Amino acid sequence: MTTTTATIPGLDTESCYSAVKSRDRRFDGVFYIAVRTTGIYCRPSCPARTPALHNVTFHRSAAAAQAAGYRACKRCLPDATPGSPDWDAAATVAGRAMRLIADGVVDREGVDGLAHRLGYTARHLSRVLTAELGAGPLALARAQRAQTARVLVETTDLSFADIAFASGFASVRQFNDTVREVYAATPTQLRGRRGGARTPGAIELRLAVRTPFAGSALLRFLAVRAVDGVEVAGDGWYARTLDLPHGPGTVRLELTDVLDPGQTALVPARFVLHDLRDTTAAVARVRRLLDGDCDPIAVADHFTGDPVIGPLVRRRPGLRVPGHVAGDEIAVRAVLGQQVSVAGARTVAGRLVAQHGRPVTTDVPGLTHLFPDAAAIAALDPGQLPMPRARGRALVGLAAALATGDVALDRGPDRDDVRRALLALPGIGPWTADYIALRALGHPDIHLPTDVGVRNALSALGRPDADPDIAHTWAPWRSYALLHLWTSLEESS
Repeated sequence: MTTTTATIPGLDTESCYSAVKSRDRRFDGVFYIAVRTTGIYCRPSCPARTPALHNVTFHRSAAAAQAAGYRACKRCLPDATPGSPDWDAAATVAGRAMRLIADGVVDREGVDGLAHRLGYTARHLSRVLTAELGAGPLALARAQRAQTARVLVETTDLSFADIAFASGFASVRQFNDTVREVYAATPTQLRGRRGGARTPGAIELRLAVRTPFAGSALLRFLAVRAVDGVEVAGDGWYARTLDLPHGPGTVRLELTDVLDPGQTALVPARFVLHDLRDTTAAVARVRRLLDGDCDPIAVADHFTGDPVIGPLVRRRPGLRVPGHVAGDEIAVRAVLGQQVSVAGARTVAGRLVAQHGRPVTTDVPGLTHLFPDAAAIAALDPGQLPMPRARGRALVGLAAALATGDVALDRGPDRDDVRRALLALPGIGPWTADYIALRALGHPDIHLPTDVGVRNALSALGRPDADPDIAHTWAPWRSYALLHLWTSLEESS
């Protein structure tokens, strides 16, 4: 175990300690505090007594704290925090790697597979991650598996064998050893006296997000765009099918407003998976949909005093940028939405699903298909699609690039490289490429100056859409400004 107060490069000791003393929840998931005298690591907001500065170290990841020999605090559950908002804001190699690790890429493809997706050698990637996050890819993946296992042990009635494989462990023994090492408790002790019948494949979880969280606005956005067969929504809930690495699945989310600032909200989610090995990927992809790692207080602070967005933020605190569970799907839907209304794009997408989607059996009425994959769409005749021929060619060309891997929307490649690759495709212009970056890549700084909704919103707010200085002042959170503008149209309608 470490015996010094040295801190991983990039973390300022005094600032971190100040956040710990004030129990500032905004830093949960951004860094972790480890206490040498107890051998435990915590989230910054842990309610335990603040330890002396000379007894602590700070770490960028739970994996780094675990690698240094510390166990997770049983009181604050530090591994159950939302991820760092820096992963999307900066989108460095480390941040992109964390997104792929959270999706289970290391478990499925190994470190070499992760490195290949990022465009680095495995050795260089390990150096980068160790320097920035304090742990290499194997340690980061192990921490991810341990956290998934703990959540499943504590919140489901799955057998320990099922949990071991659902979490990505190679064996039950490896699962038991890791849980004991990380949490200083056996799986039986973590579960306590929970029991009861279990439903094969069904997992009830609560997904952590920072507050304020405008869940009802997110629900309205998703419901208006819900594609028949793939998505359904009702009063306070949204559900959809999931196309996962080992088979199909579904998720049902309860989306409500939690406006208490600076807290951690828990979004109830019910997953039904064909293969429990997809648990990690399913959770990671749904968290993308929720914009689950956003720091809404930092975003709101940026717009304080802005004459256009400031009032909108105060009226709608905690607004999220809706992500997506599948980059390929949202890219196809972006092309379908070119120069047509939201309702028109939804109708065309529904026809595409009915004719070319893969039928699935689910326990949610209305969920009947997986969205057609890129290979299936690439094989279609553009002239037979229910859209102008030029748009049909653009759709088929995009699908072919996605199917061959020429364009990858898994958040691994550099965003600028992805944008250039998209713009090189016939029929893909700046609006389409940037909308894909907004929804598929989780880019926090996208502005769509030619979007009709943006123009109408600015006009309604008394601001000419031709003013070049408006959007410039909103960086680096222009995606959130965009969502506030779109949402303001709902309020005025």
